[in-house]
Amino acid sequence: MDRPKILMFDDDTDILELCNLILNRKNYDVFTDTTCVNLFETIDRVQPDLIFMDNWIPEHGGIDATQRLKASEQYKHIPVIYFSANADVHLLAEKAGADTYLAKPFDINELERIVADTLANSRTNTKE
Repeated sequence: MDRPKILMFDDDTDILELCNLILNRKNYDVFTDTTCVNLFETIDRVQPDLIFMDNWIPEHGGIDATQRLKASEQYKHIPVIYFSANADVHLLAEKAGADTYLAKPFDINELERIVADTLANSRTNTKE
């Protein structure tokens, strides 16, 4: 079976490197982008099973980028984990239409759990 693909949009390269290291160890292929300038082109190229979206991502911002994704027939099935250090991350995720959220700073076990749970839920919903 193919390794699940995770696409992470975040302008903090340290966060991207850390997440890449953690998730690669858990058998995920991780792809990263520091902007949403070519949002749909990047998604087309990677074909992710899961997307992490930072709130303060350059160009469109996380809320707008997530809303554009979820409004698209082609991409709305891809689960989005909203990713932010903002104290109101749960409200931002809800406004954006994300499937769930992860607050920064995060616990490594929580990162691993939320990825596994979100992918499992996505597979279950796809089979229905």
